[in-house]
Amino acid sequence: MPPSEHTESDDETGPGGDLFAEPEGYYPPSPKPTKQTFTTRDGDVVDLHLVGYSPTEAHHLWNGSRVAAQYFEADPAATVRGRNVLELGAGAGLPSLVAAALGARRVVMTDFPDADILATMEKNIAECRIIPPAAAAGEGGAGDDAAAPRTKADVIVAKGFVWGFDARPLLAELPASRPRFDVLVLADLLFRHSEHGKLLDTVRDTMAPGPDARAYVFFTSYRPWLAHKDMAFFDLARRRGFAVDKILERKMDRPLFEDDPGDEEVRKTCTGWVLRWPREGEGKLDGEEGGLRA
Repeated sequence: MPPSEHTESDDETGPGGDLFAEPEGYYPPSPKPTKQTFTTRDGDVVDLHLVGYSPTEAHHLWNGSRVAAQYFEADPAATVRGRNVLELGAGAGLPSLVAAALGARRVVMTDFPDADILATMEKNIAECRIIPPAAAAGEGGAGDDAAAPRTKADVIVAKGFVWGFDARPLLAELPASRPRFDVLVLADLLFRHSEHGKLLDTVRDTMAPGPDARAYVFFTSYRPWLAHKDMAFFDLARRRGFAVDKILERKMDRPLFEDDPGDEEVRKTCTGWVLRWPREGEGKLDGEEGGLRA
């Protein structure tokens, strides 16, 4: 090459190409999607696809999801049957799938609006064999047309949602006659301590009025030394005007993350709680906020 044709970029690339380009295989490949299973009380096996990795932790099937599903199975009529159900931070969406199979009226399964997470939730809905392809008429579908047969899409849908954001797109999934959710599911979300307020904002904005509505919260303190920060969620809920009841404590066979540090008994324990609107006569603490936001 004549000197006049020499350029600075030639010094960087050299005869072998770009000097600063990472060699092939320099970065490890992204983890591949995985699959786990859940066996219902009736012995049906539910396949649950999971993303390979997500910074939102949607690549795990958490203890809280399994325990929530089992809790609903134990008494469908008292928990989800005939009700509008919203799951936050669903991941694989196991509680949503089980609620739909148990006769929930409308189920909205949500997680962070990431394309892979949404595709995985939709795949789990499409492949879920325990949800009847067409539910019996009379439960009410879109528009509350009791005469119309209900397809799986009428019963359950997956949506992207960021906690604390405008909840109107979620409420738009419900008929005008019942415009809020009777049941919310928060399974293993409390380790996100900075998001507690936003989670409660969404509960406030979406949960139906009246003492019969429930937000079910199932969780394990996977980092036992931060258990007090997990539990701070319920203190904040009370200050926001919710009544809080503990409904369950279950010891798992083993910790979800067996090699993690911290008290193993704490890491094996899943507890269940309910947030609800106070009944008449139940007082609020001084300084508590409360009520529904329009």
